[in-house]
Amino acid sequence: MRLRLLRRKLLVLALVLSFLLVTLLLFFVSSDTDTGLDSASDGPGDTGSFQYAPVPELSRSVYSANYRQQVLNADSFPGDPQLVLVVQVHNRPDYLKMLIRSLQNAAEVHSFLLVFSHDHFSEEISAIVQSITFCKVLQIYFPFSTQLYPGAFPGKDPGDCARDLPKEEALRTGCLNAEHPDSYGHYREASITQTKHHWWWKLHFVWERLLAMQGYSGFAVFLEEDNYVLPDFYHLYKAMVEFRKSGCPDCDVLALGNHDALNDFTKMADKVLTASWMSTKHNMGMAISREVYYKLMGCNKDFCTYDDYNWDWTLQHLSGSCISKPLKVLVAQGSRVLHTGDCGLHQKEACRPEWAARRVEESLQKAREGLFPSSLVLSGSEPVEHKAHMKNGGWGDVRDHVLCKNYARRL
Repeated sequence: MRLRLLRRKLLVLALVLSFLLVTLLLFFVSSDTDTGLDSASDGPGDTGSFQYAPVPELSRSVYSANYRQQVLNADSFPGDPQLVLVVQVHNRPDYLKMLIRSLQNAAEVHSFLLVFSHDHFSEEISAIVQSITFCKVLQIYFPFSTQLYPGAFPGKDPGDCARDLPKEEALRTGCLNAEHPDSYGHYREASITQTKHHWWWKLHFVWERLLAMQGYSGFAVFLEEDNYVLPDFYHLYKAMVEFRKSGCPDCDVLALGNHDALNDFTKMADKVLTASWMSTKHNMGMAISREVYYKLMGCNKDFCTYDDYNWDWTLQHLSGSCISKPLKVLVAQGSRVLHTGDCGLHQKEACRPEWAARRVEESLQKAREGLFPSSLVLSGSEPVEHKAHMKNGGWGDVRDHVLCKNYARRL
């Protein structure tokens, strides 16, 4: 009993120390900088001042960049953005280059604000983003990346239990999180938990902290580094926003992408349908408004304690449970967002971005005749209901729950 109490105290102590470190970093960043948020010095666009090593200097650079929020190309593209795109970036530079090429070819891209949210920090990736000249660009940095905590939570602590260690053995050996395996008896893996942490932090930071978003009344469209947008992406976005006003005023989410191939794109290019939001169908090119963000924020505790390491499956769980009325989505049947990634969280090898580029070009050739439809047609309305699923686990550690819940208050 005494040993169990000691473990709990150690967990709490680890969390307190993590948050004290964050507070200290924020204090030093704030005290060492002026309040000119548009200053060119020490911002994310200043490659000379962003230090990638050692870890304490990297942490300082991350907090400084998030504080300053320097918008690149602001002088070239004055005025408020007409569309905000938020890209979650890890460490697949070749796929990121493909996404950026597709954005460069998108109609009216000069009116966009591109927000790149990073959880892996490297000079290569930063250089790729900073090479963009066709619209306004802002980089933000996930401050709880495992890269910043190589030997402690939210990275992997040497005292953590091994993933497959039986709970009885874990309790006997006294590893830190022995009392908190997931629903399937597995212990925390830092690399697996990071994506959900990053997604939830990013959601809060974009809507609550980005100065460039103040007064913005449109949707924010969420993409990932291995997405690819079609040339009429913005044209379709505007058409869906207009269609929603009379055709689906109770639609919470716009889905500009789907996971279908583009074989029938010409036939589907002007078709939309309404449905319940589903993880496996509507998580690509998802556009949400500030009002929907507030709905999600009301479920902060439920999102952060649900035992599934996937943000999208967690969101589906919330839809119709914590959010009493299931989320309704307006879906583009002719996808304007393609998924190029042939490797990811669970597959690290045999990535062939050149094959992905070839597939994209082939898809574009099939799609060209259907681009820029003059109007949209509602092709169907599926029942809007809660879609239950079996949770995937990987999110049983109370330290993840506490950290996640604090994003709404400690950014």
